[in-house]
Amino acid sequence: MKKIKILALFAFLSFASCDNYLDINESPNNAKDTDVTPDLALAAAQTSSYANVTTSMNFLGNLFMNNWGYDVNSFAVTNPAEFSYSIDNNFYAAIWNTPMRSTANLTNIINTEFPNYENHVAIAKICKTFYFQILVDMYGDIPYTQAHLGVEDITPSYDNAKSVYRDLYVQLDDAINLIDNSPSAKAVGTEDAVFGGDMGRWKQFANTMKLRLLMRQIDLAEAGTDTETTTYVADKFLSLAGASFLDVDAALNPGYTDTRTDTRNPFWNIMYGADNETVTAFYRQYKASKRNADNLNNTQDPRKDRLFTLVGGLVVGVLQGDSSVVNGGTAPAALSSFGPGVLSGPSQDAYMISLAESLLLQAEAVHRGYLAGNAQGLFDSAIQASCAQLGATSGVATYISNVNTNFPGRGYTNGTYAQKIEAIMYQKNIALQGTNNVLEVFIEYTRTGLIDSIPGSILGATQANRPRRLLYPTSEYTSNSANVPAQGDVFTTGSFWFVY
Repeated sequence: MKKIKILALFAFLSFASCDNYLDINESPNNAKDTDVTPDLALAAAQTSSYANVTTSMNFLGNLFMNNWGYDVNSFAVTNPAEFSYSIDNNFYAAIWNTPMRSTANLTNIINTEFPNYENHVAIAKICKTFYFQILVDMYGDIPYTQAHLGVEDITPSYDNAKSVYRDLYVQLDDAINLIDNSPSAKAVGTEDAVFGGDMGRWKQFANTMKLRLLMRQIDLAEAGTDTETTTYVADKFLSLAGASFLDVDAALNPGYTDTRTDTRNPFWNIMYGADNETVTAFYRQYKASKRNADNLNNTQDPRKDRLFTLVGGLVVGVLQGDSSVVNGGTAPAALSSFGPGVLSGPSQDAYMISLAESLLLQAEAVHRGYLAGNAQGLFDSAIQASCAQLGATSGVATYISNVNTNFPGRGYTNGTYAQKIEAIMYQKNIALQGTNNVLEVFIEYTRTGLIDSIPGSILGATQANRPRRLLYPTSEYTSNSANVPAQGDVFTTGSFWFVY
């Protein structure tokens, strides 16, 4: 992927912070900045919104999915809130706060008054949809139509979750229309930190996001309890027939470099010190979970030594909630840390949607009969794409044959209808863990009802199951309390698409 110089990452911030700062007729709090052209703003808007995905969202997803455990041989905490489900309004508040605020930069581009920037607007619409889907999935109703109005409305009302989903789809259609029907649009170049201005790829991204929106509603559509959604999903799938989906990784990289800590890949940055060699407490704290290790070892997964370091040729994990042997637990003395496929260097890519995820979304849609195609071929190709992304080069074909033949619920060939869906979800978890937004996998497992098949902490939890979503953060009750809707019990009710 073509990289851009890291200076572009900060062009928008430096430009916006000093231009017209004495103009008292322009509020400095106004979300719309008419002085910055979209080409100057795009890279910063893309990267500032994403940092939270690969840190807070990635951490919570891996812990909720029982992919990671704690190094209980070195740290005293054995049963944190992620294991006990002691969730309150401060629990992972950044998952709400960061994208809700940072996507204002994307809104600024969408609302630009500069002419001929339709391609930039289209990219901003697609990127904004990516983040707002996560917000709906994790919280339900959200501020949407009145979000990012700045001083014009500092207490935005909340929109119904389903209506937001419907409009997100419309925004993707609008983005594709802008790309296809704006002959005077300025070309996008290296200011695009994902595809370097390849608008065909952005159309694929938009179609893949459409597919993700529809698949999130598929269980609700098939439940028969919401006829509007059933009809809506069927109609939209008809319009997606023959669409082109992502056939490459949608990898964000504005030119990550080890020049400074704030110019490095954000996931690497949280794991390594300024010298790029000394590991941080975050790196030392998290290890492979036993469940994850057992799956990787038992299926002879060629990605195991890319996801984790090996101990005696195997991934060695810790039970979530276990203790060290000296404290009465059973945790092995040597545990597997993150491998080179997860942490390859300060300039590594940050993935928005991987090719593996795109293929697995298609595989499920074909399996359920909503798209034409070969579900087995898409499934196998997704594993190959995941192995290539992680740098696993040997034993891939053998693994695909073995897992398909001998591991129902892990491979696709031999298994019931439900086990094939489980296999798609399992491979999505392996493919996305570590380098992608694993919160997406948690959402998918919640959507399919498979989340309750993931073992919890051995010390038990305060609730019978993991939450189906998160609580609105304290910041909303402090600044917008009149509009925050009642959520109900987040352990038994989810976003509008939740049926289990």
